[in-house]
Amino acid sequence: MSGETENGRTEMADVRKGNFEGKILDATNLKLLAAVLMLLDHIHQMFSAVGAPLWLTMAGRPVFPLFLFAASESFYHTRSKRKYLQRLLAASWGMTIFTFLLQRLIPNDNVVLMNNAFSTFFVTGLYMLFWDGFMDGLRRRDVKKIIKSVLGGLIPVACALPIYLVAVLSFQENVSPFTIRFLATLALLVPNILTVEGGFSLVVLGTAFYVFRNHRVLQIAVLLILSGFSYFVDGGIQWMMCFAAIPIFLYNGKAGRGKKWFFYIFYPAHIALLYLISAWCC
Repeated sequence: MSGETENGRTEMADVRKGNFEGKILDATNLKLLAAVLMLLDHIHQMFSAVGAPLWLTMAGRPVFPLFLFAASESFYHTRSKRKYLQRLLAASWGMTIFTFLLQRLIPNDNVVLMNNAFSTFFVTGLYMLFWDGFMDGLRRRDVKKIIKSVLGGLIPVACALPIYLVAVLSFQENVSPFTIRFLATLALLVPNILTVEGGFSLVVLGTAFYVFRNHRVLQIAVLLILSGFSYFVDGGIQWMMCFAAIPIFLYNGKAGRGKKWFFYIFYPAHIALLYLISAWCC
């Protein structure tokens, strides 16, 4: 009987997300596709000063939505959400320190490294966690848990305060640029909605992927709405992230071969390699 119930739940999930028949991409495929597009995007970042074509970064616009979509799936299925967030926080700290030291030791007048996707994934993961707590509080009619989850959502906002303090100090003539840079790096060690790579709209997108994970159409709808908002309000090319809807639609709900640590290694490694080539050759 329990088996029949489980099968029924699986079928219901398939109905909500769309029939998986004909869907050809698993989570590993999505991550590898995003990694290739990210490489193209960062080639443009490192070599735009010497004429890298714009289409490289245009091709990279779907990268964040794809990784955020994959992260929402991973967060739901992970055995320990706490350890998942701890890994992202450690990676965010490591990336902040790594890019600071890299630019300090090997200056590059053509590139400013502000890359830290881990901070975006961590803050998004926090909101996924708070959403779980909020929904669990509603089911249990636990007012304290509901309030705790809502207040938790203010933490990434409050963590932006050190950045404001650094901004104030930057206007002081007696504070050296290196001191400002050092203090800014320390402030960036605290992920917050103000400094996440890609902006807070991507945190909203990643959280929406998680909230609507059983409704593929709604997930894609949020992506298209935010893409349209970017087009009409911000201008530029960020709206082209809407093309992530195609591989997301083709996702079959399977994990694939995993490669758990691939992104944690590939992300800083390829940025460092491209940065060094740019510093030495341009």
